[in-house]
Amino acid sequence: MNKLTRRPCVAGNWKMQGSYSMIETLLGELHQQEQYLQGIDVILCPPFVYLERVAKMLQRQESTFLLGAQNTYCEEKGAYTGEVSAAMLKDVGCQYVIIGHSERRQLFAESDELIARKFRAAYHAGLTPILCLGETQAERVSGQTFAVIRRQLDSVLEVAELNCFNRAMIAYEPVWAIGTGLTATPEQANEVHTTLRGWIAESDPKIASGVRILYGGSVKASNAKELFCEPNVDGGLIGGASLEGQAFLSICHSATYDT
Repeated sequence: MNKLTRRPCVAGNWKMQGSYSMIETLLGELHQQEQYLQGIDVILCPPFVYLERVAKMLQRQESTFLLGAQNTYCEEKGAYTGEVSAAMLKDVGCQYVIIGHSERRQLFAESDELIARKFRAAYHAGLTPILCLGETQAERVSGQTFAVIRRQLDSVLEVAELNCFNRAMIAYEPVWAIGTGLTATPEQANEVHTTLRGWIAESDPKIASGVRILYGGSVKASNAKELFCEPNVDGGLIGGASLEGQAFLSICHSATYDT
């Protein structure tokens, strides 16, 4: 399976941003151009409190856009004040969930072990996990990029079967390129994506050829097409630009194969 047989995907991570009025405006703007985004999965990932609102709007619009969450917890239920389970996300209409975003790792001290448990819980609840992997600037400068990413991937494979990646996705997001204005070059991104695919191929070439690997890290309308043209980059995990209708639409269009 080559790039043309993997369905491109662009996921918009709103982070801790949004309001009812913003949702109305943004989804209205996106819906007007939705017909031009055939052959691509577009995922919207709002904060927890807006998931149901977005779900209802997408349903009302008869939209093909998909709903994702930014995080989940590793347990099914219980006395975990403030947490949200994968089953709850599924219940409000989510199909996807971001797991292990660098901000969860860095700001909230989420360990590889916890992220692996979250991945497993999300998968078994029927969600498609988007597993985030990436190195810091210091780790890249010191030549540890591949060791760090391999450790992050292996920690998930230790608790979840490789077969999970028949459905799950991976997002390579170098920490040094998130919200900094810096972006990995297309060649740097593709090198990591190719290596990730190669590691999975060591165990199962078929799963490796089919798994979608997204790039995340200061993707914007001006650089998306160049990044997405790389043979092992199957789309993007978009932060701030996903809150701007025309910019996000341009990025999504850059991931289609008719550009």
